[in-house]
Amino acid sequence: MSQVDIQAVKTYLLQLQENICAALSAVDGDQFRQDSWERPGGGGGRTRVLEDGGVIEKGGVNFSHVHGDGLPPSATAGRPELAGRSYEAMGVSLVIHPRNPRVPTSHANVRLFVAQKPDAEPVWWFGGGYDLTPYYGVEEDVVHWHRTAKNACAPFGDDIYPRFKNWCDNYFYLPHRGEARGVGGLFFDDFNQGGFSHAFGLMRAVGDSYLDAYLPIVQKRKDTPYGQREREFQLYRRGRYVEFNLVYDRGTLFGLQSGGRTESILMSLPPLVRWQYDWQPQQNSEEARLYSDFLPRRDWV
Repeated sequence: MSQVDIQAVKTYLLQLQENICAALSAVDGDQFRQDSWERPGGGGGRTRVLEDGGVIEKGGVNFSHVHGDGLPPSATAGRPELAGRSYEAMGVSLVIHPRNPRVPTSHANVRLFVAQKPDAEPVWWFGGGYDLTPYYGVEEDVVHWHRTAKNACAPFGDDIYPRFKNWCDNYFYLPHRGEARGVGGLFFDDFNQGGFSHAFGLMRAVGDSYLDAYLPIVQKRKDTPYGQREREFQLYRRGRYVEFNLVYDRGTLFGLQSGGRTESILMSLPPLVRWQYDWQPQQNSEEARLYSDFLPRRDWV
């Protein structure tokens, strides 16, 4: 597969959405509801959402395939040579907000972008990754998450995991807070090295390893007792998630600027969240440990 095979990627992404929803439904006990939609500017998607489940307070797994005659500013800002090209963008993006504060929030996405114009080779790349946002850190969980990510990247070169981990640490960072959103994982964009087949293989490895990384953590922590204190801290930390997605996230900006479906783009936001003025954790508390032991950048494997 040396040429760009958009249909093969689309087939994979639709099946990935099926697999992830089935596995998460089995853990939760409830089902995702499906909402198919069309984009007036071209393309559409299939959004699946689970709300008020036994384990998942709100989760969304979205497939989209959109196309258009011109790229939005978020796409051409760093690549001005793409201005004037038509484009296709497709991917699966998900965010899972568990009910229990002892279960981390997780985010994942994998995507393909192709920009074309007559009498020229298409410009294409893959992107994606996954990251973990715990409220109460457990070291063995974070080590498992990163070890799974590292193993998924291993067949593609020893440099891939440290490179993508560092990219993730840099990307999921809130400069105005001076802190990371979570404990990282993988993030990559503009990836086309080794040709289409090789790059597509890497994207599949990342997408296929998400459940291996996340489900064992959910199974271990979903029945852990918690009280009002833990719940309030979870809602407070969810505020950081909202701030990042609305201010910095490239996917959110691209979706909104390209006329995407707002409900699907903003499905990543949690159902409940709270902000509290100048809140500080108690010294030596579990909440303080999140800031001291888990959010600072470190090597986990």
